[in-house]
Amino acid sequence: MLQTLRPDPTFHPSPRLAMEAEVEHIAYTVLLSPDRSKPDALAVIDVDPESATYGKVIERLDMPYRGDEFHHFGWNACSSALSPMSGHAFLQRRYLIIPGIRSSRIYIVDTQPDPRKPKLVKTIEPEELLRKTGYSRPHTVHCGPEGIYISTLGGAGADGTQGPPGIAIMDCESFEIHGKWEIERGPQKLHYDFWWNLPRDYMVSSEWGLPPQFENGIVPEDLLANRYGHAVHFWSLRERKHLQTIDLGANHQMALEIRPAHDPTREYGFLGVVVDTTSLEGSIWTWYRENGSFHIKKTAVIPPEPADADRLPPLLKGFGAVPPLITDIDLSLDDRFLYVACWGTGELRQYDVTDPFNPVLAGSVRIGGIAQRAKHPNGRPVGGGPQMTEISRDGKRVYFTNSLYSSWDTQFYPDGVPGVQLMCRVGANGGIELDPSFYVDFGPDHAAHQIRLQGGDCSTDSFCYPSA
Repeated sequence: MLQTLRPDPTFHPSPRLAMEAEVEHIAYTVLLSPDRSKPDALAVIDVDPESATYGKVIERLDMPYRGDEFHHFGWNACSSALSPMSGHAFLQRRYLIIPGIRSSRIYIVDTQPDPRKPKLVKTIEPEELLRKTGYSRPHTVHCGPEGIYISTLGGAGADGTQGPPGIAIMDCESFEIHGKWEIERGPQKLHYDFWWNLPRDYMVSSEWGLPPQFENGIVPEDLLANRYGHAVHFWSLRERKHLQTIDLGANHQMALEIRPAHDPTREYGFLGVVVDTTSLEGSIWTWYRENGSFHIKKTAVIPPEPADADRLPPLLKGFGAVPPLITDIDLSLDDRFLYVACWGTGELRQYDVTDPFNPVLAGSVRIGGIAQRAKHPNGRPVGGGPQMTEISRDGKRVYFTNSLYSSWDTQFYPDGVPGVQLMCRVGANGGIELDPSFYVDFGPDHAAHQIRLQGGDCSTDSFCYPSA
């Protein structure tokens, strides 16, 4: 086959050009077996409204093992490959890198030649990851100029607490693990999400907890004692060196998703905090760089909602309220709308963040929820609430699933969280509405987590050039 130096057409120099690209026709969603009785899987969903199989699972790739606990996954390559630092002329957005957060196993799935029929082509066993990095519990996958970056939540030892977790680097063509990314990690001891501004040469990372704090469910004693993560870290990307830590305050428990502005000229981004242990509220923070230093401000809060004790799980009965539990946030490619998944109250919020320091609520839908248990417009019930959120490149559709993590699902939703994938349509000037015709039912045996869209999406790509 003739190869040229032309990049993959799904790579885009700027966010604005990515928004003008062809819309997605299929979505990939990871499914997990909550009781680990079946293998986890990758589902292919038809999202073309002109198709006869719109909103249906058209293929499912079951994995060879059980107990992986699929969570976050990502592409081998994206628009960051257009960076001047990249040396991969023939790279394609072709492979999906799927980590098992519980097994520490990593699967490489090929989406070509037929994107509707992906194939498993390589399995990396946990022993290799641990031998080369000292890390376990791989979590978030990002494609960058150096290759594939994979954050981890555990170190060595059976319980993953021997040494701090960090970021592993994998070759984006051979899928060999090179080693740990950090050269000077500074005080970083916990890990969760990470992302960067490529031209400005810095990375931001966040914190959740160590494996004993999440694998068997939330540990109430640790939460009430403020022992989960509550800080953000800033790094030199090229030097792989820790620069600065900002502690949000110990009461701001579980600083999770990092969402930087997509336009690299904008040196700010957003962070979601799951819960404030003094008030049960969730919060959104805006971090920014000014005069060479990083700063962060709390810019939006979402209060808890009172609820009758008989509608609450044992974990919450004593509080008489449902915390919003902000478990995911996502930012549209034009940096205008921030979507906030409130998994506890069953609300997906849309904020206008044209002014990143003054988010304005622009839209909201209700589905599921611990106390409200709101049904879909088609009349069907939904367990859980809005969770992993993915926005189409053009910003007109917001897809989401409903499972957080199997052991946590059971604690907060004892009746179960059967996997579904839903979609909201976005108004031209804001506002969101659930699409009554889009309801993907994965059945009672699988929960659903992260979504990736064909050709890229808003939590995959990082861009090297500003929008005109």
